[in-house]
Amino acid sequence: MTTNGPTFVNNLHAPDVFADAATGFFIFGGNLRITFESLRVDHSSSPGPISRVAIGRLIMPVDQAENLAKGILDFLEQQRNQPTPNAQSSTAVN
Repeated sequence: MTTNGPTFVNNLHAPDVFADAATGFFIFGGNLRITFESLRVDHSSSPGPISRVAIGRLIMPVDQAENLAKGILDFLEQQRNQPTPNAQSSTAVN
């Protein structure tokens, strides 16, 4: 993606976050707020109960959230239209 704004810096130390689900959406002050959850097990007993735990929130301007949603849908559509690669090949995503 190319923009006319500031230079993009690829921070190799930025954390990766895995979420099992996007739990809730809320718009306030022109910003979309999304809460993400992950399943967690309490191992203090056996079997341990599983809980849905909020792990983070993404807040971004509504227009940028729309761009994100469109970008994700476009990317997924492109992936569906590509032939299935064999287990030894991989592709880079820009």
